[in-house]
Amino acid sequence: METTQTPYPLPLENSLPARRSSTLLQRMREDVQAVLQHDPAARSWFEVLTSYAGLHATWSHHIAHWFWRHKLPLFARWLSQLTRHFTGIEIHPGATIGRRFFIDHGMGVVIGETAIIGDDVTLYHGVTLGGVSLEKGKRHPTLEDNVVVGAGAKVLGNITIGQGSRIGANAVVVRSVPGDSVVVGVPGQVIQHRKRTSDQRPDLDHGHMPDAIHDAVYDLLNRVGELEAQLQVHSHSTRSITMTEDGNWVESSYEI
Repeated sequence: METTQTPYPLPLENSLPARRSSTLLQRMREDVQAVLQHDPAARSWFEVLTSYAGLHATWSHHIAHWFWRHKLPLFARWLSQLTRHFTGIEIHPGATIGRRFFIDHGMGVVIGETAIIGDDVTLYHGVTLGGVSLEKGKRHPTLEDNVVVGAGAKVLGNITIGQGSRIGANAVVVRSVPGDSVVVGVPGQVIQHRKRTSDQRPDLDHGHMPDAIHDAVYDLLNRVGELEAQLQVHSHSTRSITMTEDGNWVESSYEI
């Protein structure tokens, strides 16, 4: 990737598909509309304009990013820190953010200097797009279009989250993820791939995710039961912890 004179610049168009040019007013209107579409608690434009910290942080970042790219890093950092004080959201002015970016609630969100965020991306509170290196250059994640990152998730390092993927709440992602994936766990594991249509809206249902541990333990318990039946072991009654199909652990007694 070619470098320019600004500190660690990573223009969005160099890493993601080309964007149409748009005025600041058009982007602001799109941002408000994105909130109304993604948050059922939003009742009116006026409420969104006056009450949504994520929207305020995004707009402030646009200004701070302009200062950053025009070699005024001190002014950019001052503005980003002032925004952090009022919103609880810290976006480094060097980060590159696409259109219709939505931060829901937002408290505790941290976005690092070299992060790149595509269009129609949604972050929930407590999300970190962080780095894992002290080296200069690209050290924060790239989120492609239509990515949803659940509450408390940490996406770390110079990795790419593919278009249309969902990151489950509290997941810790340290490896790149292909497009249309569902990622859960610590460290984050790709549980399934989903096919999306070009006009499909972002999937915000990040509260319903596959449970890989449940599935593995449930299959293991069933297999142990089958082996015990085949061995026809007879002994005294004992107590056991088993998992039901709906994911609840129950204590029971049985003959072996």
